[in-house]
Amino acid sequence: MAKKKAALGKGLGALLSNPDTDITTKYKPDTPDTTVGSVATIPVDRIETNPFQPRTQFEEQALNELCESIKVHGIIQPVTVRKMGYDKYQLISGERRFRASQLAGLEEIPAYIRIANDQTMLEMAIVENVQRENLDPIEVALSYQRLIDECSLTQEELSVKVGKKRATVTNYLRLLKLAPEIQLAIIQKKISMGHARSLLGIEEMVVQMELCQQIIEKGLSVRAVEELVKQYKNPETKEEKKEKPILSKEEDRIQSSLISSFGRIAKVKGNNGKGKIEISYASIEQLNEIATKLGLK
Repeated sequence: MAKKKAALGKGLGALLSNPDTDITTKYKPDTPDTTVGSVATIPVDRIETNPFQPRTQFEEQALNELCESIKVHGIIQPVTVRKMGYDKYQLISGERRFRASQLAGLEEIPAYIRIANDQTMLEMAIVENVQRENLDPIEVALSYQRLIDECSLTQEELSVKVGKKRATVTNYLRLLKLAPEIQLAIIQKKISMGHARSLLGIEEMVVQMELCQQIIEKGLSVRAVEELVKQYKNPETKEEKKEKPILSKEEDRIQSSLISSFGRIAKVKGNNGKGKIEISYASIEQLNEIATKLGLK
């Protein structure tokens, strides 16, 4: 039998392997150890969905594909439920399998039956949810935040629960500080988590959104965005600031025109009518754009 991932052992796996939470009966009552790790068959119409399910959207195509697989092979991995009394059960994990089973028209599905209070159930559902590989970074971040807010966990305790480093947990949580428009771009895979982490280096939300739009429109790499953020935060070195001359009105006017055309990557450095114009770039795409504006292409 394949071993479970180490991360799972620190979260849902540890909770599900606890005999104190298992009340399942095996098909053969005379079999030794009739509780831990057992599976029972439960009518689908006696199972209600988990109100604490942190994931509210399920991709329709993937759900239909799972439905067709279940029609052919059945459910390979049982869902996990808690007993509510009067032959009623509530999902702890496995809602995607449960929904696909309903679509497939199954009347019964295999399930682990456990005992769990509301807080434990919420914790189990969220930990199980964040172990999945197909979640987008914002879904993971929101799940982490729910564990902190609703289960009264510290970031250190949370990192142990989900089997991640404290720094990893912090990086996900920081994404929730970004503007909603940027979070949506992450969900829609228009920008990556690497891009988003770079944008967090800028405090001004308006500038964040402007740079996010550039990433989407120009396909900037994470490295290019890091360089743009660096330029924005440190437009000049200390030595340049110290030696910076005062521009004449004409030079200042021309610099304003350049900034209007190229952004703050353009600078005029002059002194007594002499000087130079500098236009920086952080990517080949940006260089091509500058060349086009200068009529060189």
